[in-house]
Amino acid sequence: MSPADTATPPYSARRASTSTFLPLRGLQVHLRSWGGPELVTPERPPLVMLHGWMDVGASFQFVVDALAEAEGFERWVLAPDWRGFGLTSTPVADTYWFPDYLADLDALLDAVLPTEAHPAIDLLGHSMGGNVVMSYAGLRPQRIRRLVNLEGFGLPATKPEHAPKRVLQWLDELKTPQTLKSYSSVDEVAQRLMKNNPLLPADKAAWLAPHWARQEADGRWHILGDPAHKRVNPVLYQVAEILQTWGQISAPVLWVEGDQTQLAQWWGTRYSKEEFHQRLTVVRDVQKALLAPCGHMLHHDQPEALAGHLRAFLGPRPA
Repeated sequence: MSPADTATPPYSARRASTSTFLPLRGLQVHLRSWGGPELVTPERPPLVMLHGWMDVGASFQFVVDALAEAEGFERWVLAPDWRGFGLTSTPVADTYWFPDYLADLDALLDAVLPTEAHPAIDLLGHSMGGNVVMSYAGLRPQRIRRLVNLEGFGLPATKPEHAPKRVLQWLDELKTPQTLKSYSSVDEVAQRLMKNNPLLPADKAAWLAPHWARQEADGRWHILGDPAHKRVNPVLYQVAEILQTWGQISAPVLWVEGDQTQLAQWWGTRYSKEEFHQRLTVVRDVQKALLAPCGHMLHHDQPEALAGHLRAFLGPRPA
């Protein structure tokens, strides 16, 4: 995309959202909502969407719009910003721990969707958020009616002998402040988004840019993400433990991936799609969908196609 492409008018959102801040676990958590409790029915529970690494809850706007159009009605959709992302506050910490995401989600649901009013919800996660929802649905299976995982692949398997090197890497990284690049204008942010994802249309990039970054006192636009997210985690990923949790998922699961996603760009030969799909066999009820042409940002690349799959999956199931 050329710089001129970013002069395209921003995408026009069809469903308006509201923002609220909730004090949860020592943080001010930002929650974006489309609609409210008045849209809930027994067959149409709240739908909670959880974003991925270096993303924000507003990122789901395109698929929220497309889903309402596909279904012909509006759902109550909620999308928080994870700790250290978007408008949620940043914890005083050197590292982000996966169990904190689970605890943050648990606290959010208790505060906004208590079980006495909403015994079971629909839950969707993308990438890192997909990893969180898979674990959460295994830990709190009674809370989830339908579960959607958008390319939450998990991580490569590890071995005990990897531990010393990993902890040393973490200790060394703690000695160096982490930084994220800043930008001279919101148009530059939009260009960066399109560079990251060549399938992202210019109007959607222009809409996303002021949600993904903010102009600070220095006049530059800064990404709404804590640079500490870039540090390696000293705790090894334990596949056997994850699969034990996945095996307790009772909700039907929809898995969605893009045809252009290549795991090798992140992990080389250490982890493949074939290995992921083998892991997924521990889940009892899984439907799969492939979107094309589509990369990792499925909710940006193919919101209408994704909404079509969500409509079928979230609707009444055949007897």
